[in-house]
Parts: sequence; structure tokens; C-alpha cells
Amino acid sequence: MSAIDTNRTLAGVACPPYGYNLWLKLTAWNDARVTRNSLHRLTDRELDDIGLCRGDIEAVARRR
Repeated sequence: MSAIDTNRTLAGVACPPYGYNLWLKLTAWNDARVTRNSLHRLTDRELDDIGLCRGDIEAVARRR
């Protein structure tokens, strides 16, 4: 069995390390990319079931 840890907090760190903002931007970009790819794999019927259409995918992927 495998698990994915999606927790990206820096608990207990007083000051974020150098490059942390870059890390945040890269992880946000990757999360949007994964979401976009997952939604594009769905059929139109499956998208309709969750209340989306193909035109909504980009907006959903960029939302935080």
C-alpha cells in the first residue's frame, strides 16, 4: 500500500528558508497541472455530473 503526503507546511520554523516562495509557486503550478490533467481525462458526462464543462477546467485548476 502506498500513501501520498500532501502536507507542505513548515511547522515550527520561525522564518521560511531561502527559496521558499519559489517552492510555493512550483508546488502550486504542479498542483494545478495535476488537477488540469485529471479533469481533462474525464468524459463530458462525468464533468457534467460534477457540475463542470470543459471550459471550466482552467478556472478550477488555478483556484486555491
